[in-house]
Amino acid sequence: MVSPVRKAVFPVAGMGTRFLPATKAIPKEMLPVVDKPVIQYAVEEARDAGIEQFIFVTGRGKHVIEDHFDHAYELESLLTAREKTAELNSLMESLPDTGSVSFTRQQEPLGLGHAVWCARHLVGNEPFAVLLPDDLMVGNPGAMQQMVAAHERAGGGIIVAVEEKPRAETNRYGVIDPGNTNGNITEVKGIVEKPSPEKAPSTLCVIGRYILPPEIFDELGKKQRGAGNEIQLTDGMARMLGRTPFHAVTTNCQRYDCGTKIGFLQANLAVGLQRPDIAPGLREVLDKLK
Repeated sequence: MVSPVRKAVFPVAGMGTRFLPATKAIPKEMLPVVDKPVIQYAVEEARDAGIEQFIFVTGRGKHVIEDHFDHAYELESLLTAREKTAELNSLMESLPDTGSVSFTRQQEPLGLGHAVWCARHLVGNEPFAVLLPDDLMVGNPGAMQQMVAAHERAGGGIIVAVEEKPRAETNRYGVIDPGNTNGNITEVKGIVEKPSPEKAPSTLCVIGRYILPPEIFDELGKKQRGAGNEIQLTDGMARMLGRTPFHAVTTNCQRYDCGTKIGFLQANLAVGLQRPDIAPGLREVLDKLK
């Protein structure tokens, strides 16, 4: 029987230098897409997939994320007194259950694999999800919900989300060597981090959603450096090939790369156009800009 995925890790220690000066004092994960910060979309996606424990791997200056997922008693009292029910409900709906949120520090910027390893004591000995908030996934059911279902069908092990990309872009992603495909699940025979286009085994590129077994911590704990002289999560997964089931999932969600300015602007427009309360006005604005 496959153990359920109850915990999710959110690596949020990055400095967000691409968005300076906006991110000088505000974490990039708190930049809003319409009226919710990017990190909240990832947490809601995890919660909709049945995740019960939310683990944030932070760095210096990220206390705002902790505050966001906590009660703001003065604000809540003010909204209650002024009978601003809709606004109050939007605040309360964003809060995970009491006791379900944990924070730990990545004290050195040593890569994604190192950030995930920093959460080992909070995860314990059970499978867990990893969600990179920069990748905003829009769809129903959510990307992580589809991956949890695939994890059960595939018999556990490693599950990564993949997306078809132009071959010229493979040097920006982890790329899988695909085996047999069954529906939206593809066997992974190999995986390499940021290969050059001529050496990439395919154009199926890993995006920011993973389900991992706890054994990955043993591999990441070896602290072997890879691309960029960092501890790469991809390399840790690659060393587990043949020891655990390893599959890739192609979701039907739309991905927006909020780690880039263009992707962030695109996400705001796309999400805004799906909102019935602002879509008509937004379309008028866009028509005037043509």
